[in-house]
Amino acid sequence: MSTISPIIILHPNDDVAIARFPVQAGYVIVDKNITVLSDIKEGHKIALHDIKTDEPVKRYNQIIGYASEPIKAGEHIHLHNLKMGDYGQDYAFGVDKHDMPKPTEKRSFMGYKRANGKVGTRNYIGILTSVNCSATVARAIEEHFKKRGLEDFPNIDGIVALPQSFGCAMDMKGELMKIMQRTMSGYANHANFAGILIIGLGCESNQIKDLIQVEQLQEGPMLQHMTIQETGGTQKTFNKGVQIIESMLVEANKFQREEVPASELILALECGGSDSYSGISANPALGYAVDLLVQQGGTAILAETPEIYGAEYMLTRRAVSPEVGQKLVDRILWWEDYAKRCHAELNNNPSAGNKEGGLTTILEKSLGAIAKAGSSNLVDVYEYAQPVTAKGLVFMDTPGYDAFACTGQIAGGSTVMCFTTGRGSAYGAKPTPCIKLATNNFLWKRQEEDMDINCGDVADGLETLESAGKRIFEMILAVASGEQTKSEKFGYGSLEFVPWQPGAIM
Repeated sequence: MSTISPIIILHPNDDVAIARFPVQAGYVIVDKNITVLSDIKEGHKIALHDIKTDEPVKRYNQIIGYASEPIKAGEHIHLHNLKMGDYGQDYAFGVDKHDMPKPTEKRSFMGYKRANGKVGTRNYIGILTSVNCSATVARAIEEHFKKRGLEDFPNIDGIVALPQSFGCAMDMKGELMKIMQRTMSGYANHANFAGILIIGLGCESNQIKDLIQVEQLQEGPMLQHMTIQETGGTQKTFNKGVQIIESMLVEANKFQREEVPASELILALECGGSDSYSGISANPALGYAVDLLVQQGGTAILAETPEIYGAEYMLTRRAVSPEVGQKLVDRILWWEDYAKRCHAELNNNPSAGNKEGGLTTILEKSLGAIAKAGSSNLVDVYEYAQPVTAKGLVFMDTPGYDAFACTGQIAGGSTVMCFTTGRGSAYGAKPTPCIKLATNNFLWKRQEEDMDINCGDVADGLETLESAGKRIFEMILAVASGEQTKSEKFGYGSLEFVPWQPGAIM
């Protein structure tokens, strides 16, 4: 470690260096002839020259904020002396649109072909609930099959109950109901489910019959539903539910993995517990893997609108058309209005953990988060939980909270997920396998049991982004073919179904 420079300068035009490791006061940045004025924690910023009040501060050669007071060369830059301001974005629709290179070889994975043309990476039977009131019986059915085991059905990955906490006390024709039903429909039609049972109470606002009619779900042996009230109580519903799942097992077990092109993959992109390393290592490395997938004809979904806020211009400039660019801007405008109505600030998004990890403003956080999208063109923009049909890099409008964002992307059709983290994360999301990427070696050593890939050597200058990106791409194909992730081994995913509720609960 002593041979590695303790500071990182990401771009020649940057006003800050990043502490690769903890830096003690008195350390001299030789190339800049600057003495560090105080102890600096890993991931935090050091001024590379004197900065006057209200002058912009750049990282990644992009403005991340403005000095709120005079800053001396060698001084720590963080919450006490960096503020938000007008960052002067230029949406310039499509000016950076470009042709993607052709792949040198066609890649494939072993997936499950469905009758509707979709391809899954897992083969589950799912139990959805239309309301919180039926959550307990759904979980009881799942537990029954866990105890019983599925040894006689080796091609089935499990029976998964995805209970929810809402489903009632909402406008039956309002936006919240539309989002709820769209989300449930996305799961009911998901390629990683061979069969679905939907259980309700019976009197809830979120009526199953309305869900089926509005979303045009195709009822049949592998998509069935019932309510506790109609069935006659909890025990009767449990017994009937077990019987229905039993009837699905034989058909679900008939699916076997087949070789399919990588173009059939839909990859969800997520970051949680981000830190200053996120935009240096795991996120851009994942972006490299995204470009490889897009070159193969596959799809990647970038999400979390509040966490691209201030950096959205980097996507609009790669939009394939002005219409696609404007769709993204319209979602930004919606969020600005939504935050105003809720008396909140979009530019105060970084969490306590983000700040502890060295991120100061939403601009800095967003610039790092958007690196997950690689360099591919933006081909379309979707609202929350809408079915993703385009090939290439797309954006889905979701909140920045992991559970909401991942649920929306899975409802949109993502069949595998990559989740980067710098502070640490314990997350999984059935039916979609979740690959977790550590941004730094400190995290990898501390929480390796939850991490699938370590990108810490990129931050330490020991591995290139290209090398890490290729490793990520290969693991995406391996996991899509059945290799279990750490979160799958721990059993994560049954409690992480959390549809977004942006409207009024009454």
